[in-house]
Amino acid sequence: MKTRLVYFAWVREKIGKGTEEIDLPDSVVTVGDLLNHLKTMGEEYAAALEYDRVIRVALDQEHAHHTDRIAGVREIGIFPPMTGG
Repeated sequence: MKTRLVYFAWVREKIGKGTEEIDLPDSVVTVGDLLNHLKTMGEEYAAALEYDRVIRVALDQEHAHHTDRIAGVREIGIFPPMTGG
């Protein structure tokens, strides 16, 4: 089953695409597993996710922790920390 990934801000710029659909291996169970897996998909992913602790993730448009499970999620948003003023 394909999972839709949506990239935002400088994550999108470094990876070079806004969205993609990928098949995830069975070993990818949590958000943290996903980020580690993505880093193996090429230099652009490794560069974008180098400091994965600051990366924020939304599962079906709900903010998630890196320990949250991704089973059954249709869309995963990946974005840098938000700043505001």
